[in-house]
Amino acid sequence: MEGAAPSLFSPLLFLGFLLLFMYIVIIRPQNKRNKEITEMLTNLDVGTEVIAASGIIGKVKAIKGDYISLEVSDNVVFKLQKSAIANILPKGTIDSIK
Repeated sequence: MEGAAPSLFSPLLFLGFLLLFMYIVIIRPQNKRNKEITEMLTNLDVGTEVIAASGIIGKVKAIKGDYISLEVSDNVVFKLQKSAIANILPKGTIDSIK
């Protein structure tokens, strides 16, 4: 009795399932997060309270292209790249933690 020829359907089905799984678990959430970050950075405005990736909290004083001036205290201004902004804080956060 001769054996049946191996089918290519099973490995292709497994590969397709693996690619779909990777898309759902890895690629899609990362694309969504990148879109949220881009939207957040485009909505930055003067006076917005932000926290930088390094943990520095301050108010946006000026925006010039890809750079912002961040006022962290009276007469203390840091210049950062926009990409260094981690999150936008609710108004009044800085005053509540002083």
